[in-house]
Amino acid sequence: MYKLYITILKDFRILMRDKVGLTLMFVMPILLVLVMTSIQNSTFELVNNKKLSLIVWNKDTAQTSKEFVLAISKMGMFKVESLDLANTNEDIKSGMANSGTLVALIIPSDFTDKIKSKALKIAQKSIDEPNTGVTKKIIKEHPSSLTLLYNPVLDESFRRSVQGAMQSTLQLIEGRQTIQTLYTGILSKPMPSDLESDIIEPSLDISLLAVSKDGSGKIPNATQHNVPAWTLFAMFFIVISLGSSIVREKQSGSFIRLKTLPTTYFVAIISKQLTYLTVTLFQVFVIFSLGLWFFPFLKLPVLSLPSDLLGLALVSVICGWSAVSYAICVGVIASTQEQANGFGAVSIVILSAIGGIMVPSFAMPGSFDFILNLSPLYWGLKCYYVLFLEQGKFIDLVPHLLPLLLFIAVMQGITLYSLKRKNLI
Repeated sequence: MYKLYITILKDFRILMRDKVGLTLMFVMPILLVLVMTSIQNSTFELVNNKKLSLIVWNKDTAQTSKEFVLAISKMGMFKVESLDLANTNEDIKSGMANSGTLVALIIPSDFTDKIKSKALKIAQKSIDEPNTGVTKKIIKEHPSSLTLLYNPVLDESFRRSVQGAMQSTLQLIEGRQTIQTLYTGILSKPMPSDLESDIIEPSLDISLLAVSKDGSGKIPNATQHNVPAWTLFAMFFIVISLGSSIVREKQSGSFIRLKTLPTTYFVAIISKQLTYLTVTLFQVFVIFSLGLWFFPFLKLPVLSLPSDLLGLALVSVICGWSAVSYAICVGVIASTQEQANGFGAVSIVILSAIGGIMVPSFAMPGSFDFILNLSPLYWGLKCYYVLFLEQGKFIDLVPHLLPLLLFIAVMQGITLYSLKRKNLI
């Protein structure tokens, strides 16, 4: 035990001298967590809380078009800014550029006429002339279209959401006009407003409930997504420091000198694993502490720890051990520090990309399903998400922890084989 204690002390002293490695292990992930959480939180707020600015150029002066604009405003999704009739297409484009507005809507001058014409012809088709030539004319006639201008930076999925919202509002206006026309055609009097509301308004509400293991239905925020993900990324980035340390020891002849002493290199390997496992756990403590106590000062959502703290500790230890095992394997196989640093950094970026940290796993094509399973970061992220997003328990972690334990065993086996092949043990 004394030999192990002295070796751990030596490894800690070497680590404290590695300023670049410490920066990569702590400063970089802290900045990543802050930046990525801020960006994603802004996106969440844009979708959930903030209204999207919308410029509306209404060329139609009739009441139906005004009702359409009012219905868009009442959706709660848009902050409507109306332009007067004296504008041109170039004015609306320049207005979007100057104000930073992402979406604009142009309502044609014959909007109301087309809506009423369609409603009237549908009423005629339903009541008076179901088999006349008028019916055929209805089918062939196409109204002028609304024009939706958008900034190319707007995400396609969000753009489709805007388009769908416009389409739903348009259908509401068309349906209301059709019902009014039918009522007037049958009873020869205007429809009462309360009856119109009873017909138009839905009878059922849609309740949104987040699915969680404990049934709490809590909605995860940007912090719950990003803090565990980038903490895991930081753990694996110890490959820069640990891999370089092992290569330096090989190049300096430390392994050869150990053979002349009454000890074994297994002590050095165990020492490095314990030292850097402690570092990974300290990374977890630092980054999670930021989410708990520092994020509220930045107006970011606070990190909510899972109820199963023992499961959280176990996941952190196994993820840290996976990162240490991978870093030691890279350091033993690499011949130079350049190889260890270059391959280590690039491989971690690739593993994090295919592991769902940089790109959500559900957004990847089906052909990536097998590749996803090869990344330890994928399984580590699944474990953290079970705890933070699904509020799961230890039993829910087992299917995701087993691949990580297998990865550790494979990395340790490759390390042992490489040491023996190079006659280092």
